[in-house]
Amino acid sequence: MPVIIVANPKGGVGKSTVATNLAGALARTGHAVMLGDVDRQQSARQWLALRPPTLPEIRTWDVAHDDVVKPPKGTTHVVLDTPAGLHDKKLDKVLAIGDRVLLPLQPSLFDIQASHAFVRELREHKRGIKIGVIGNRVREGTISADQLRQFLDTLDVPVLTMLRDTQLYVQLAARGATLWDVAPSRAERDLEQWQPILDWAK
Repeated sequence: MPVIIVANPKGGVGKSTVATNLAGALARTGHAVMLGDVDRQQSARQWLALRPPTLPEIRTWDVAHDDVVKPPKGTTHVVLDTPAGLHDKKLDKVLAIGDRVLLPLQPSLFDIQASHAFVRELREHKRGIKIGVIGNRVREGTISADQLRQFLDTLDVPVLTMLRDTQLYVQLAARGATLWDVAPSRAERDLEQWQPILDWAK
C-alpha cells in the first residue's frame, strides 16, 4: 500500500492543497484512499467535512477504543498531510509509516533555503525514502520562477512538475472538491501538470 507523505518544513507552501488534490485524483481512478492529517490544524480533516457525498469517497483515520489510529480496512493508498517544522523525531515518526515524500516548493528565497536542508535530511535518513519535488504556485515568465528552476537543478532528486498559480484550487477547496471533480475542460491545463505526479505516485 503506497503511503505518500506531503511534506515541507516551511509553512504556507500549499501542502494541504497538494495532499487533497492527490487524494482526489487517486479516488477518482477507483482507489480506496485515506487522507490523513498529522497537522494540529487538521486542514485535511476540515476539507473532508466539506466534501459532498456525491463525489468519490476519501476516508480518514479509523480511531480504535484505545485511541490507536490506523487506515480504514480495505485502504489501497494513503496520503498524509504534515505540519510545518517537520524535523528530527517528528520526521522519523512520519517516515516510519511512509514510503515516499512529495515536497511542494514555492518560488521564494525563504522556501528554497528551508527546502534545501530538508531534502538533505531526507536523503541522509536511515530509511531509503523515495522523494519527488514539485514547484507550486509558479507564475511562468517571472524572475522567481527562473530562480526556482535554477535551484531545482542543484538538487539530486526528481523534479516532477510545476503547478501554476491559479485561484481554481482555492475555489474547489472551499467546496471539498479537487481538479478531478469538475469538468475536464475547466482544469485541462492543471490536469496535464499533475500527470507526472500521478505517474510517480503509482
